[in-house]
Amino acid sequence: MATLPNPLPKLAADPSGRSLGLRLPAGALVDTTDEGPWHEPLLWCADGRALPGGWAALEPARRAGLLPVILETGDGHGGPDRWELVPGDVSYPGDHDAEEVLAEYWEEHAAEGAPWPGPAEPVGPDRDPDTTAAGLVDTLLEDGGPLKEPRLALVPARRSADIPAAIGWTGPANHESDTARLSAVLRSWEDRFGIRLVALGFDHLLLSVATPPTTPAAAEAVAAEHFAFCPDNIHQGTAPTLRAYAEHQVLNQPMWHFWWD
Repeated sequence: MATLPNPLPKLAADPSGRSLGLRLPAGALVDTTDEGPWHEPLLWCADGRALPGGWAALEPARRAGLLPVILETGDGHGGPDRWELVPGDVSYPGDHDAEEVLAEYWEEHAAEGAPWPGPAEPVGPDRDPDTTAAGLVDTLLEDGGPLKEPRLALVPARRSADIPAAIGWTGPANHESDTARLSAVLRSWEDRFGIRLVALGFDHLLLSVATPPTTPAAAEAVAAEHFAFCPDNIHQGTAPTLRAYAEHQVLNQPMWHFWWD
């Protein structure tokens, strides 16, 4: 996969990140993959629990080519060093067309004969995506939040959508073996809905949404994309139909969650 120069090796000799303009808490570089150590670090992960305000404190990392993400390490699968990462098996997100990827998934998983409805129309600009992401992260990290043992992490990536591909994440392996195809869809959602990848677990991810659909029809169009992207959201979720899912999980919702069995 094509990537920017990786600034993470500098942290081996400078754990605080001062040479990159950072003041990092204690943490570790992760180069563990399913096939042995990678030739360079894939990510940096903090040792301690992430707290509100921690995401905003990592903002200077963007200038160094590193993007923040919260990793859930307490869901029974451990941290990223135990996630069976396979960066060598991942292509480049920019080599894939998001609509073609979604259409292929739809054809495979939708009811026989159900035509692919096509991509949803973009929603006009509203809130700033990065400001929205920071606010959502602080909410998720409050006491009693939904994430178990969340850790701050930094990943060398061009854009938030590329983070799963950049580390060779295998969470959706039962649905898609080349995570770059999913990152291509995330790129499209960045452009149309202002999403940011804010949290990643062993087999699930959370997105902030700056401009979610605001009408039932628009929400149903997006729900069709969600179904193609992650059929388990419908097949094993609490909303058994696209219409119900659109109403409860998409319409005016500032967060989208995806989980693969």
